Amino acid sequence: MPCRIFAGRSLSPGGCGATHLSHPLPEPPPLQTTATTASTRKIRFNNKNVQDFVPEVRRRVQAHFDQTGRSQKANAPMVIKTVLLLGGTTGLYVLILTGGFTPLQMLGMAVLLGMGMAGIGFSVAHDALHGAYSSSPFVNRMLGYSFDLLGANGYMWKITHNVIHHTYTNITGVDEDLTVSPILRLSPDAPRKWYHRFQSWYCFLAYSFATLNWLFVKDFQQFMKRDIGPYTDKRHPASEWATLVVGKLTALGLVLLPFFVLDITFWQYVVGVLAAHLTAGMILGVIFQLAHVVEGPEFLAPDEDGRMEHAWLIHEMHTTANFAADNHLLSWYIGGLNYQIEHHLFPQICSIHYPELSPIVRKTAEEYGVPYHYNPTLTAAIASHQRMLRAFGQAA
Repeated sequence: MPCRIFAGRSLSPGGCGATHLSHPLPEPPPLQTTATTASTRKIRFNNKNVQDFVPEVRRRVQAHFDQTGRSQKANAPMVIKTVLLLGGTTGLYVLILTGGFTPLQMLGMAVLLGMGMAGIGFSVAHDALHGAYSSSPFVNRMLGYSFDLLGANGYMWKITHNVIHHTYTNITGVDEDLTVSPILRLSPDAPRKWYHRFQSWYCFLAYSFATLNWLFVKDFQQFMKRDIGPYTDKRHPASEWATLVVGKLTALGLVLLPFFVLDITFWQYVVGVLAAHLTAGMILGVIFQLAHVVEGPEFLAPDEDGRMEHAWLIHEMHTTANFAADNHLLSWYIGGLNYQIEHHLFPQICSIHYPELSPIVRKTAEEYGVPYHYNPTLTAAIASHQRMLRAFGQAA
């Protein structure tokens, strides 16, 4: 089922008067930030085309927190979820190391371990790396290291995801999330190969290798690049190189430990590792694609002078989609990432608050004629994603 899109009157340039907030919401990336595309054009968002929607949605969201007296950061339910995910996944890993189960039971536990890994990535590390979990940078940094323990580098994630993807969403040639694999064509402007016609069939297998790719390949490639998205001649601090090495060695150690502790054959060990990582990778890969590569969200491009049509926040409304708002268990598990619109507008607000912010943002979007893309269920979003992959895989 295609996304439902709410769009009223046409967008027209409008000013954005100063809005005083007692507790100002996080500001978006500077609208004059530039990015260099493959054609060396500079991308500039149109900060003159702000629309009344921008200050109004910020005002209403801020008013919600002022009226309820709630913090924008993690609350007690979020802390409980964190303890359950971190404690449960760690406990499951320790149980596997005891070896006191049948091979079939161990396989099932490996799959559950992969689900726990994905849950930590969604619900703990993601918020922490955005600075959304706590007002304390130390707490965010410590919880963010859980991402490194899963095999992915938190520092590089903040560059490629927090900065590049969140600023230049769905802009081909800049948004790193559109280039997750050369065997997948995720935008209409990406180069097309003959095998892309089959990508709607093999996409799930490709997504399954996400965490293994992070552990062994992707982060090293990104660290070695001189140009990353809008960054040119990017140099990384020595401390981050050290964190990369220590994090990878620790994550690899956690992967190797069962082989040396358990009385199992090599092939049983390989099956267990693949069961955990392929499960985690597929869940992570699929969920993140359902926010942007589905029917409804647009793939906008700058004009010949590198100028975008909209202001940054309006651009996010045009390029992002929500899904399955009524699936509370799913929302709990994936850290509210089915509310991607709210996340892209307010990335430094903890995900635990997104369900209550969604009606505010949606109503405001309808009033001001701004798109609000939405798929009602998880299966509808996945089906929409596959239709997009089929369309992108066809010859022009």
